[in-house]
Amino acid sequence: MRRSGPRPLGPAVLALADAVAPRTLLSQVQRHWPEVAGEALAREAEPVSERDGVLTVACRSSVWAQELDLMSELLLERLNAGLAAGSIRRLRCVATPPPR
Repeated sequence: MRRSGPRPLGPAVLALADAVAPRTLLSQVQRHWPEVAGEALAREAEPVSERDGVLTVACRSSVWAQELDLMSELLLERLNAGLAAGSIRRLRCVATPPPR
């Protein structure tokens, strides 16, 4: 079989990422976070830990932490739609400014 040119690397990298990703709830949340939160919000906040259904989200500022807190019901609904129902019960939003 002759190929007309090189194949894209993207699908192979995605398959590898799926194979080596940890099978934890946090890993699933982190993978879906940009689509759940939206790209702009995902740049300002990221899920960093999960314990007993409480997802801790680190935000770049206290303003973003407050904004996420206000949006928590919507974000929980979106998150749980892609996970086992009720996996995440609460968001804990904390401000962790980037290092200077």
